[in-house]
Amino acid sequence: MPAAVATFDDVLAAAARIAPHAHATPVLRSAGLDALAGCSLAFKGEHLQRAGAFKFRGACNAVWSLSAGEAANGVATHSSGNHGAALALAAAGRGIACHVVAPSDAVPGKLAAIAAYGAVVHRCDPGIDAREAACAGVVASTGARLVHPYADPAVIAGQGTAALELLASAGPLDTVVVPVGGGGLAAGTALTLAACAPDCRLVLAEPAGAADAHARLARGERLEAFTPRTVCDGLRATLGEPGHDILRAHGAEVLLVDDADTVAAMRLLWQRLKQVVEPSSAITLAAVLAHPERFAGQRVGLVLTGGNANLDALPWDA
Repeated sequence: MPAAVATFDDVLAAAARIAPHAHATPVLRSAGLDALAGCSLAFKGEHLQRAGAFKFRGACNAVWSLSAGEAANGVATHSSGNHGAALALAAAGRGIACHVVAPSDAVPGKLAAIAAYGAVVHRCDPGIDAREAACAGVVASTGARLVHPYADPAVIAGQGTAALELLASAGPLDTVVVPVGGGGLAAGTALTLAACAPDCRLVLAEPAGAADAHARLARGERLEAFTPRTVCDGLRATLGEPGHDILRAHGAEVLLVDDADTVAAMRLLWQRLKQVVEPSSAITLAAVLAHPERFAGQRVGLVLTGGNANLDALPWDA
């Protein structure tokens, strides 16, 4: 099992552990988007990962890290969609049970994917407190092992493998941009950059309507009465403690992004890159386009985190 606090050694162990199960996703480029952004963009295509999101990396690492005894009663988590689907798929691959607590406002297509991968879905009210409470009840009643969507060290280590692949494929980078919600991907990326590319900046793209990480990292305190209002359904969580500590030590920068800019970037990625991604993915490109002075002339890596867009309610048709 990984240490109580994830380290880069855990990222390396995760890379070896998930190699038989996860895709090594491509790095995509577009001369047209480079021209618009005024910099060289390398898009890590995690929307092409198994289960349609980077979340499979962390979930797979967590599931296969468990001993036979720890895995005997299966695994449980709470999720708005992608982590739940990823955990369900990873659990199915190991032949163990999976329970997913999902909020009532989750995207229907994501809920369908969780069920299709074989998980038992438990519904709860929206909000992180309701999700945590319902998940604790499921763990108590089933004996399943909790695999937290962003606070589990094995999950953080698994997410760090995306940046490891990005650096290997794209060459030297000046900046890497990832979305931030609960902070698992951001923290894993910070661990990888610190070890492999210490001069590379880490920029976190966060919805302006869910600016918890910005407040935490700037002032060291949570937003009071946090009620996220954003089209980025995958970024509505509050920043977890492990992620906060790793990101604060790394000196990660947070850029706030308006939903309108994110939706425009999502459409651009379809038009120019021919890739359908979620708003929670498109926010990385939106952050770069909204702050051209911060990225001008640089080599920039962007993680496209998921492709499970709600095709029945595309945000530019709303």
